[in-house]
This record gives sequence, C-alpha cells and structure tokens, in this order.
Amino acid sequence: MTRSELLQAASGKSFDVIVVGGGATGMGTAVDAASRGYSVLLLEQEDFAKGTSSRSTKLVHGGVRYLRQGNISLVREALHERGLMYDNAPHLVSSLAFVVPRYKWWEGPFYGIGLKLYDLLAGKLNLEPSRSLSPDETLAKIPNLESDGLDGGTEYHDGQFDDARMCITLARTAIDHGAVVLNHSKVVSLQRDDAGYVRGVVFQDAETGDEHLAAGSVVINATGVFANSIRRMEEPESLSVVEPSRGVHLVLDASFLRGDTAIMVPHTDDGRVLFVIPWYGRCLVGTTDEQAPEPLLEPRATEEEVEFILRNAARYLARDPEQGDVLSVFAGLRPLVRHEGQATKRISREHEVLVSRGGLVTAIGGKWTTYRRMAMDVMDHAIDIGGLERRPCSTETLHLHGWMDRNDVSMPQEDWLRVYGSDAQEVVAVCGEIDGGGELLHERLPYPRGVVAYAARHELARTVEDVLSRRTRFLFLDARAASECADSVSALLAAELGHGEEWATAQATAFRSIAAGYVMDGDPPVGGA
Repeated sequence: MTRSELLQAASGKSFDVIVVGGGATGMGTAVDAASRGYSVLLLEQEDFAKGTSSRSTKLVHGGVRYLRQGNISLVREALHERGLMYDNAPHLVSSLAFVVPRYKWWEGPFYGIGLKLYDLLAGKLNLEPSRSLSPDETLAKIPNLESDGLDGGTEYHDGQFDDARMCITLARTAIDHGAVVLNHSKVVSLQRDDAGYVRGVVFQDAETGDEHLAAGSVVINATGVFANSIRRMEEPESLSVVEPSRGVHLVLDASFLRGDTAIMVPHTDDGRVLFVIPWYGRCLVGTTDEQAPEPLLEPRATEEEVEFILRNAARYLARDPEQGDVLSVFAGLRPLVRHEGQATKRISREHEVLVSRGGLVTAIGGKWTTYRRMAMDVMDHAIDIGGLERRPCSTETLHLHGWMDRNDVSMPQEDWLRVYGSDAQEVVAVCGEIDGGGELLHERLPYPRGVVAYAARHELARTVEDVLSRRTRFLFLDARAASECADSVSALLAAELGHGEEWATAQATAFRSIAAGYVMDGDPPVGGA
C-alpha cells in the first residue's frame, strides 16, 4: 500500500488496537496484534526507528554484563529470544564470534566458567559453544590486538543485526498481516469515551499538517523515552516513569579491527564492558552509559564520552584510534525504567507494562533482543483492557518479512543486499528500472542509486534522512559520505514522490544539518556527489 492509501485507511476508522510509537516495542506490538488477527493502527511521529531503535550496539545478545550482575532470569530470557530472532529473521541476524582478551592468568577460569554458564542458559538455542584460546589463537582471531602481556582469550558467540532494517522489516511484516502503519504522523491528543477511558487518538500528518481522528478499543503507548509526554496527555500530573540513559558509539575504519571477530572489553574506567565490532565493513565501538537530562530526537555525544571510548579501546588495539579517525559518532537514549536513587549503570533493563486509570497501556524499558517478549506481554494486558477476544500469540515461530532459509544458495552474500532477504531480487530489479540505478551513490559505500527508489516505493521512505539513516545506513557508517550524496538522493526521492526542485534542495539542506552532529568537527562538506 502507498502512504496515501495507508493514511486513508487510518483516518476516521476504528481499530481494535492503536499503537503509538514506531520503534522496536511499537513495531513488535503491531506485529503481535496483527498476527493474532486484530485490526491494528500504528502511528510514528517521525520515521520508524528514528530514535533509540536505530542507535543500538547492533547486537542480539543475552547480556554478558547482566550475567556478571547476577541477573540470571534476564539473561535466560534474552538468550531464548536471541535464538528466536536468529531463526525467524536469518536475513537480518547472524552469529558473531567475540573474544574476551585476558592479560592475567586468573581471568581464564573466571571468564571461561561465566561463558559456559552463558552457553548453558541458552540451551538448545545456543549459537556455538564458548572455548578458551591460547595467545597465538587469540592473535590469529584479532591480528592487531595489543599483544604485550597477552595470556590468551575466551571466545563466545552472540547475534548481530541491523537494528533499523529490523524495524523496517517488522513494519512490512505488520502490513503483511493487515496492519496500517504510518510514519511522520504525530499523535497530538488522546480521545476518551463518556466513562473517561482512552478510546482513540488525534494525529497530525507531517506532510500536510492535517489532523485525523482514529478510534481504538485500546491505545498502547510505546514511545520509549517519550512515554512520559503521552501519559501526560491523559493525566497531566503523571510522574515520570522513564529515565533516559545516553549511549554513544563511534564508527572507525575496518583497519582498526582486522578480521571478522569482535572484541568484548571487560574492564573500562566506569566498570562497563565495551564492544569493538565489525559491522558493514567498518569497526563499531561502544557504548557509554550516562544519564540524559531530557529526551531528544537527535541526542549528541559529548567530547568526554568520545574520549572515554577512544581511551578504553586503545588499551586493546595495537593501533590507537584518535578523533580524526572517527567516520561517524552517534548517540541513542535508552528508555530505562525509572527508580529513584539508582545510577543508570545499575537501573534494570527489564521491561514493565503500566496501565493508567483511563486504560492507556504504556510499555517501558526492555531492549531490542527481547522486543518480541515485551510485545507479547503488552498485548496480554491490552486484550483485557480493550475487551478483545483472547487469541493466542504466534510470534515465537513467525517468520518475518523477507525470510529465507539460512542455507539457501540464493541468499545474497553482500551485506547491504542480504538484509532484504527474499525481496533482494525485487531491489535489483528496481535498480535496473531507473536511470543509473546500478551506480553507487558514493564510492566509499556499497549502496546503488536504485535503493532510493525502492525505499520510496516499498518501504515508506519520505525524506532524505529516512533513506540515508535507516533504509540504508549511510549516516551511521560515514557521515561525510552521507552528506556528500544528499543532493543526488534528494533528487531521486523527489522524482519518486512527485516533488519539485525546491523540495529537493530543502531536503538536502535539512539532512546536512542533521549529519553535522555525526562528525567530530560538526561541519560536514556541503557539496553534492
């Protein structure tokens, strides 16, 4: 369906379930509800995965640090969900080997026993067993690891994925099951019935400014760090239930991590673990954990956070990264459940579902790996609140849009194309339909021009940022390259969406302003490519 068709299907209609928020939790809930057979409307104020859900460490994992904290139940649940994501989205989730380097003899049994427990908790859904490595084996895995004093390492496996592409895949899965999903559609008020129960929303289409009314048996607030603002539409005096925590990641050239094995750094200055991960031909390093003063759509990394990551990564890399080596820096806000008096590093990553007096269902906390379980819990509450017929959840074995057998010889091997799964041939076909569609958008990244047209036609991309940040990962992989191709992308998108030159120019300018926050000097080049 086109966006205009989706908008028409949403306006003035009544739904079983209305979901506010198009990130991991909201999309997971829409898929859960639609696959149970309920009528569903999802509304996102910006773009799908605009906030937290596109800014993760790109891991589908149980959480080694939670194991250290003794939170066995959270680790067990997350490892189970990791296995389900691996099975249900093989085009998006892959197994990634991690090495924990050790520089003291006692670290061998310490990490070895802990990661064997990690294997045990994963059960039959474990990806691969952990094992101890000699110093030579460790350096063979990570050739440029700091070798001075190296005593060996411990290898284990976790899942890796593309978070924004997962969110787009969930959107298409929800649509496949009959849901109506709309981006750039901001909820501006909640509607109540005569008894005071929340039974609908008014939302504004960002492209026209028009407001639309949609009724629903139950409304679900899945807006992450913005959950407080939706709650206060119903109850202005509602207490804050979310404590935003800022996580920062740096993207470096692949030369800082030769090979395809990740590093888990067990000791940083603040006691957190740090990951150094191969991702789309780059090296991703993060993350920090600092309290954020307020929820923002575009949070920014501080210089102190960048220096923290560079300093700690340098301890484990033979080549020390510097600020000038950073291709992109991005920050995201975790929607942690608020509990007074706790430091953000100790606040629970577990989720909670809250129900207001007026029946607004709010989901908070959680993480990408457990999105499906969180959505199931949300719907179990929503069914009762909305008085819906109870139907079983089917997402545990639900193949997501684009699913292909992991061993299918036709599965694309190129990282940028693999994420489309069974739609890859359609993407290639679109690239062949437009003028120069097979040519690269930029020499430093693998995306062809045709993906812009595909994103507009099939993935509800409406802006240059939608394309360069989330349909492709340009902005996160190389902010300068993204800025340099903004003009060509805006022209392609304008042609697809029927806009003129003025719109294209404004779009490119707006994107470059955003991209300025992803480079170290804040001043990306202005020219087009």
